[in-house]
Amino acid sequence: MQNLADITTARRIVVKIGSALLVGGGQAHEAWLARMAGDLALLRQAGAQVIVVSSGAIALGAARLALPKGGRGSLADAQAAAAVGQIALADLWSRALGGEGITAAQMLLTLGDLEDRRRYLNASATLDRLLEAGVIPVVNENDSVATEEIRFGDNDRLAARVAQAANADLVLLLSDVDGLYDRDPRKDGAALVPVVDAVTPEVMAMASGASSSGLGSGGMVSKLQAAQIATRAGIALAIINGTHNAPIAKAIAEARGTLFLAVRADNARKAWLGGRLAPAGELRVDMGCAEALRGGASLLAAGVVGVSGTFRRGDLVSVLSTRGERLAQGLAEYDAAEMQLIAGRRAEDQEARLGYAPRSCVIHRDHLVLL
Repeated sequence: MQNLADITTARRIVVKIGSALLVGGGQAHEAWLARMAGDLALLRQAGAQVIVVSSGAIALGAARLALPKGGRGSLADAQAAAAVGQIALADLWSRALGGEGITAAQMLLTLGDLEDRRRYLNASATLDRLLEAGVIPVVNENDSVATEEIRFGDNDRLAARVAQAANADLVLLLSDVDGLYDRDPRKDGAALVPVVDAVTPEVMAMASGASSSGLGSGGMVSKLQAAQIATRAGIALAIINGTHNAPIAKAIAEARGTLFLAVRADNARKAWLGGRLAPAGELRVDMGCAEALRGGASLLAAGVVGVSGTFRRGDLVSVLSTRGERLAQGLAEYDAAEMQLIAGRRAEDQEARLGYAPRSCVIHRDHLVLL
């Protein structure tokens, strides 16, 4: 997939739709949604299976409950709004897709459903079966039980993780702008970036944290984070303007948007590992260790210069450079207290400090993913 016209060649597509596109003034944009359903039907006619990741439950529920700040004034308000609004959101999608002769299904996921390997595989199997049955799954974060500490926080990253679980080819993020600009799009001279080869620090610097709608929880930064998750797993990601009628068809016809090319194709387990979002701790490593990791080595205790967090053996930990750059993440072979004892120590010095023969490494390369 090299440009937006190639969208029509995708076999399995995840389409993410934000709150501002679906809801305004507490009311659903039903006419827009009906045309959106037509867009999705055209993708299916072209041979694609489609999954929708849809925001909007909190906005709809807050309006019905007359909650202040769009239901985001407190965690309790957001959870209550989501519980009420999810029913309304499911009904909207059921009617809109039903108008195209398509059956809709609802899937509510929490961060833990995709962080835990067994639950991740269960979600993957459910998505596969629904798609085989000709259904469009409509996925949302289960905000009625999610907390600030344990949540995706935005549906952009959820869409990328769902794409991994579904083994999709493409993620389409519908935004209120045409795509990624080289600076804040409200500034003079801002230019749309049509294709991004890799999400580098320079690309991240282009992102504006501003949200023009005020309804959603994401922004361009979250979309770039989603692109990192997707493209490392061999999945292309595109940002297009969703404010138009039939926005997907329009973006394809005009070739307007930003396409992030897949940069590598990790195997299924490493793609899951690289996409996980809730590390339990951090290990800082020296420059020599960082270079060794980039060359495919396992992480050894001798290269660790700092340990933080309260992780246990088998937990996910981030690997950072001495400057704080995220290099990798993987599954720790030691708990945090043991790591404090052996950080910076060579193998011959570790046994005396641990009280047992040390393991071969801190994170084995088979359980380590470069970021």
